[in-house]
Amino acid sequence: MTRTRLYLDGALKLEDFPAQDISDHIAEPGATVWLDVRDPESADFEMIAEEFGLHALAVEDARNEHQRPKLDRYRTHLFLSAYTVAIDPETGAISAGEISAFITRNALITIRKGPHCDIEHIVERWDDNPDLAKHGVGYLVHGLLDYLVDTHFRAVQVLDERIEDLEDLLFEDSPKEIQQVQRTSYELRKSLVKLRRVVLPMREVVNSLIRRDVQVVTEGMMPYYQDVYDHVLRATEWTESLRDLVTTVMETNLTVQGNRMNMIMKKVTSWAAIIAVPTAVTGFYGQNVPYPGFGTQWGFWASTVLMIVLSVVLYFSFKRRDWI
Repeated sequence: MTRTRLYLDGALKLEDFPAQDISDHIAEPGATVWLDVRDPESADFEMIAEEFGLHALAVEDARNEHQRPKLDRYRTHLFLSAYTVAIDPETGAISAGEISAFITRNALITIRKGPHCDIEHIVERWDDNPDLAKHGVGYLVHGLLDYLVDTHFRAVQVLDERIEDLEDLLFEDSPKEIQQVQRTSYELRKSLVKLRRVVLPMREVVNSLIRRDVQVVTEGMMPYYQDVYDHVLRATEWTESLRDLVTTVMETNLTVQGNRMNMIMKKVTSWAAIIAVPTAVTGFYGQNVPYPGFGTQWGFWASTVLMIVLSVVLYFSFKRRDWI
């Protein structure tokens, strides 16, 4: 599945033309071409390499999945590897879609794998800013990066909201809530680790693109790339702070559980001490030897009063210390 666009002198002139015609259009003065290929096969890679004269190592990286987000420089083009991020608002689970891009002097070739990268959102960003098309391939690359970074930012926002909800459950007494906090903490930490692997390298990618010697970003596009770079930094810092926060939540949850266990042990020990009083008294008076009050009625009442008084004294003593 392929999509194509031709921009000529800063205006959209042609769309969805055959990929085999790219070599003819790209030779026109002032032309900028976009080619998108979804889930390419070997024949697609061969066609792309032939049409644009791409380096074999860059094509190999585009073939192989699970590349690290990066920007590689070759003599005639750049190779960009990055990821879109989708997040389940209910569970906080992260799913990433890999996208590769070849950036030449006047062409952008995007290679998408999986269903997570919606190219329509990228096209909408280009169509919303048609006046920037005069900046050529830098305009197309900006729309791509802006969409990728926005998916990262939305994922961080959702995870932040999930962690805030989790904090509200920390001091609940319900065993079900306690288990939910523990399970959700580990799930969010796993999602943040996965998100960090995607977000953190984007700082280097965008920073490399805006360097003048790369010659992709024109002076007119520089403020837009600076805005994307600012979003990348914010997403990176936010992700790092959330990792620290979810670690704190996990540690606090363990501390709260330890405190609850201490309170339970205090209560159990206090009741055991109270119950030990009548057990000790009845055990003493249960001896088969004569003792003061043996075989008399006042001995029975003395032992009963002694058990009640000692139990009440212990109860109020523990109650005052908030052990019961």
